[in-house]
Amino acid sequence: MTVNQILSTKGNNVYSIIPTISVYDAIKVMGEKNVGAILVIENDQLKGILSERDYARKIVLKGKSSKNTLVDEIMVSKVITVKPTDDLDYCMELMSSNRIRHLPVVVDNKVIGLISIGDVVKSIIEKQKETIQLLDSYINGTQS
Repeated sequence: MTVNQILSTKGNNVYSIIPTISVYDAIKVMGEKNVGAILVIENDQLKGILSERDYARKIVLKGKSSKNTLVDEIMVSKVITVKPTDDLDYCMELMSSNRIRHLPVVVDNKVIGLISIGDVVKSIIEKQKETIQLLDSYINGTQS
């Protein structure tokens, strides 16, 4: 399975903010969209990503004010991205080794989607279910 197959199922909705808004406003948008991370995009260029984890570790635990801190002060600016043609095993390895939960999907330096660890795991489980059903049919002689 590939990233493109996930996007074809879940869609290409990409929520983003600009780097110069307050962390408070960014968290508010994340809450409204019910997402755990949001891309930071300016002039169609991916500048970073902000996650709930960034908020917890860089604002809450350090006693900073989310209303007085800008997104570009705490966002992750070295964003790991994938291409639509990348396979899910590669995505899982990236997420696991880098301890991240979200991967922007980029083509020609333009973000076309975002996948999460949940999307990847769900797709892998579905593929395994299909394989199990095929094997079961083969073993029981009921394949068509």
